[in-house]
Amino acid sequence: MDNRQAIGSWLSGPRAAAEEMGADFGYRGERLGLPQEGPGSIAPLGRRFGALFLDWTLCVVIAYGLIAPGDWNSAGNWAVVVLFVLSVLTVGTIGSTPGKRLLGLRVISVEGERLGLGRVVIRSLLLCLAIPALIWDRDGRGLHDRLARAVQVRG
Repeated sequence: MDNRQAIGSWLSGPRAAAEEMGADFGYRGERLGLPQEGPGSIAPLGRRFGALFLDWTLCVVIAYGLIAPGDWNSAGNWAVVVLFVLSVLTVGTIGSTPGKRLLGLRVISVEGERLGLGRVVIRSLLLCLAIPALIWDRDGRGLHDRLARAVQVRG
């Protein structure tokens, strides 16, 4: 093995190195019984970040306009509360936030059903803490989704 191959495997990460050695991890969502592509498959990471960006922007605008007019610093803090309420109300009722709806995503339980109120509250609270949402498993689910036994799928 020359140095370029060693550097390439180091940059690609342990999964790529294991796949080169013959390990088969399958596709994202296979362990959960989800299809590989199309409706019901694991939502792509880019769309999930895009939906979160849209939701966060909406929450900041709501907080600035209704709760803390004229004070951007305070509006940013209140936006976290608005995000929590928005997430609980929309994911708990229709299965997606406005950003997720615009980008064709929804949140379901790993059993394929709508999330119950308790799971939605846990998921939303962990999402507002941010750190759990940044830790993923091999199916691409954040820790907030794993603990709530939820998965984000294409609509």
